[in-house]
Amino acid sequence: MDRRIWRQFDVVLLGIVALLIFYGVIMIYSANQNQEDLQNLWRVQLTRAVIGLGLMFLVAAFDYRYYTALHRLLYVVMLAFLGTLFIAAELTAGTLRWLDFRLFPVQPSEIAKIIIIIVTAKFLADRDGEMHRLRNLLLAGLLIIPPVVLIYLQPDLGTAIIITVVWFIMALMGGIHLFHVGLMALLGLVASPIVWLTMADYQRSRVLLFLDPQSDPDSYYNIQQALISIGSGGVVGKGFSIGTQNQLHFLRVRHTDFIFSVIGEELGLLGALLLFVLILALIWRILRAADLTPDPFGRLICVGVAALVFFQSFVNLGVNLGLLPVTGTPLPFISYGGSSLIAFMIAIGLVQSVRMRHKALDFEQF
Repeated sequence: MDRRIWRQFDVVLLGIVALLIFYGVIMIYSANQNQEDLQNLWRVQLTRAVIGLGLMFLVAAFDYRYYTALHRLLYVVMLAFLGTLFIAAELTAGTLRWLDFRLFPVQPSEIAKIIIIIVTAKFLADRDGEMHRLRNLLLAGLLIIPPVVLIYLQPDLGTAIIITVVWFIMALMGGIHLFHVGLMALLGLVASPIVWLTMADYQRSRVLLFLDPQSDPDSYYNIQQALISIGSGGVVGKGFSIGTQNQLHFLRVRHTDFIFSVIGEELGLLGALLLFVLILALIWRILRAADLTPDPFGRLICVGVAALVFFQSFVNLGVNLGLLPVTGTPLPFISYGGSSLIAFMIAIGLVQSVRMRHKALDFEQF
């Protein structure tokens, strides 16, 4: 590989990602410092971040255009891993989400997000300027139905929704007709009763609890504690590692799904705004890479990664603020979780690969 390509490596993008990871590690430390069995999770997260960093550089070094030849293989492998969950995975908290490889557990749905972005980008790029045709839209829809159904059956409704929304944003940027957007909305409305009837009992309970919190005060407890944590933080917060709801363990799953509530309580509005600025800066930098490349495939990969960061952040923050039903969705780069962090680092590696080769593409075109 030509070393000159590395001159186009986006150091600012890497810096933003590093700041987000560091932010997450120190908040994981704060959330668990008084719980002996969880005190070392921040070290585990830091180790995973180093592994993720190495994978990011490896993916960046690999020319993203080679995925146009590998996308079918990646798609088949993804479906195989998702299908294997129903055979080899152990039931954990009523779900089948993890494959245990002894050295480390893997959540295939997290890696599936990245593969679906690549496969969808390839499909849309091959039909650049032709996505206004209904036939192409239907074929694109058929592409994501198998992985979404397999993820939904785990059951993991939150990830299934995230993947569907990312696919929709990519299709929208790929040029689908607005009339077809309306048809998809109508189809979703018609299918909603079927989805409701096939949802797991706990998923329906979460939706009903969101609509009527007073129906089950015990189940609403953690959402209430999250709101108390965020509201009591004020402008500057109670101080790092001295938040009462967090340190006294009133707030549950505080290092994963509800880590934003820890930030709100201990660092206040300023800490929350810092997080918002970093996430928005990250999305802007990814979209800048999309704008720089003339290649539809590379551009759509960047759009997909930006959509994933945006919507997954939106879902997590919405749950913490009581604006959405509980989904168990981690906050990108912040929440504790190896599969999620490594998947997002791989996604950043893809963006860097596109960013590093945009000038080479210009040269090849001339």
